[in-house]
Amino acid sequence: MERHPEVPFWLCVGDVADADGNYESLPSTLYWIKGNNENFDAIAASRLPENLFHIPNAELKTIGGLHVAGLGGTFASTMYELTAAELPHPTKSTAKATEAADRRRHFVREELAACKAMRGVDVFLSHEAPRPFRVGRGIDAGKTPINEVLAAMKPRLHLFGHHHRFTENTVGGVPSICLDLVSKSYLLIDGKTLNYQHLPSYP
Repeated sequence: MERHPEVPFWLCVGDVADADGNYESLPSTLYWIKGNNENFDAIAASRLPENLFHIPNAELKTIGGLHVAGLGGTFASTMYELTAAELPHPTKSTAKATEAADRRRHFVREELAACKAMRGVDVFLSHEAPRPFRVGRGIDAGKTPINEVLAAMKPRLHLFGHHHRFTENTVGGVPSICLDLVSKSYLLIDGKTLNYQHLPSYP
C-alpha cells in the first residue's frame, strides 16, 4: 500500500483479522466485507481502527464515487434459510470465528435477495466464488448464489476471495476476478474505467 500514496482507498474481500482475531491499523483507508475468518464480536462492537471500514452484507455504499455492494462470508445450506439476525454465534467471546463455530461467517438468502435487487452497482464484492471455480482435482468450489447475484445485478466488476488464488474470468458478461493473498499480489483499479493492473506485492 505504501507504494501508492495517491490511492484514495483499498477494497478487500474478507479475512482481514490476524491469527489472533485482531485488526491492525493500516497506512491507507480500507473497506472490506466479511470473510470466514473474522472477529465478529469486534465488528459488531465497532472495535476497529479508524481507517478500517466494514461493509455489511447487502448494503450499497458510495466510496470514492463508486457504488460498491458486498456479500461477505461463506455459503452453508444449513444456515441459508435463517435470517441474518438468527445466525448462531458463541455465548463466549472468542477471537476467531472458525474456532468458535461462529455462524455469523455465513450469508443467508435474505441478504442474497437484497443484492439481487440492486442496480447501478460498479463493484460487487463477495467472499465466495461463482461457478465454475475449479480447485484440487477439478472440483467446482464455486457457489450458485453468487452467479445468481451477478446475473441479476450485472455489476461492472466482480471481485472475490476465499481461495486466495489470482484468476480472471467472465461470468454472465461480468468480469470476475479472484484476488490473491495480499502478500502476493493486488489490483490497482482505475476508478472511472475500472480497468486494472495486476501487480506483485513485492517486486
